[in-house]
Amino acid sequence: QVQLVESGGGLVQAGGSLRLSCAASGSIFSINVMGWYRQAPGKQRELVATFTRGGSTNYADSVKGRFTISRGNAKNTVYLQMNSLKPEDTAVYYCNAFSGYTYWGQGTQVTVSS
Repeated sequence: QVQLVESGGGLVQAGGSLRLSCAASGSIFSINVMGWYRQAPGKQRELVATFTRGGSTNYADSVKGRFTISRGNAKNTVYLQMNSLKPEDTAVYYCNAFSGYTYWGQGTQVTVSS
């Protein structure tokens, strides 16, 4: 079992920045990929960025060049630095971990005002 706890969401004006954090606990040795997804009202949940055990990253085209995913030194924490935020980035952001099973955090709201 893996537990995920997110923090760092909030309200920001367009062009601003936010940093999300996700701390994993439990069977963290089994995690192969950690990442962030988001879900806007009326839309499906979509991938934002992922970070593999080997250090590879992957980004949605819509956030490339603006968002950066990174991993903490303890490797049980993943961060999402979000710069140049746009109103269309408004969504609930979910931390995700995959170990053969998929785990989700509770989500954190990010609201970008125009």
